Amino acid sequence: MGKNILITGCSSGLGLALTHLYLDKGYKVFGISRQKPNITDENFIFKKYDLSNTSNIKKELTSFIQALKNIEVVYLNAGMLGKIKEIIDLDLEDLKTTMELNVYANKELLDILSTIQVTNIIAISSGAAVNGSKGWAPYSLSKASLNMLINLYSKEMTQTKLLCVAPGVIKTPMTDFIRYEVDDSRYTSAKILKEGVIQSPKEAAQKLNEVIHRMSEFESGQFIDVRNI
Repeated sequence: MGKNILITGCSSGLGLALTHLYLDKGYKVFGISRQKPNITDENFIFKKYDLSNTSNIKKELTSFIQALKNIEVVYLNAGMLGKIKEIIDLDLEDLKTTMELNVYANKELLDILSTIQVTNIIAISSGAAVNGSKGWAPYSLSKASLNMLINLYSKEMTQTKLLCVAPGVIKTPMTDFIRYEVDDSRYTSAKILKEGVIQSPKEAAQKLNEVIHRMSEFESGQFIDVRNI
């Protein structure tokens, strides 16, 4: 019997690449996202849900997740960029919207996951969590908060290995927006993305899978960047 994998944000980008990777390995993949990906594999079990609706996560997803009883790997991948804008020009609502999906949704999911047997949890973070780049306030603040959220849960979910992992720059609609639509003369981080190395979602998924095979090297609750290991 294949092992169980749970992936949020499974319909596109990195989440979709992870889904295909583990289906190809014969695992049973449970996916949660707003849209159902075009996958017909019988080992793919999908639950349609918009995780930005945090108030109903436990009501709508508890039975779906608890039915698995044990999970080898959870990828908390669903997230959003938020507005690229100077922080002084941001409204609190701009920050709250991004925090809702990138942080609070994961808190609700972790509460559910703490009730079953889970071996590994990987929360998708970013170098933006530690680099205070101009214009990235919603994303940077939310990913920094996600790092601490995972750190805190690692102290309580002691039978599970939890990591926050920055996967590097991936070619997705989000990074395409930054590279092609954001004024790099105003936001220098956009210029760095345009000139730096970019990987395909498939390449990034393979690197994350390699992290899983090296989990014993890391302390639970740690933030790591795949570019530095």
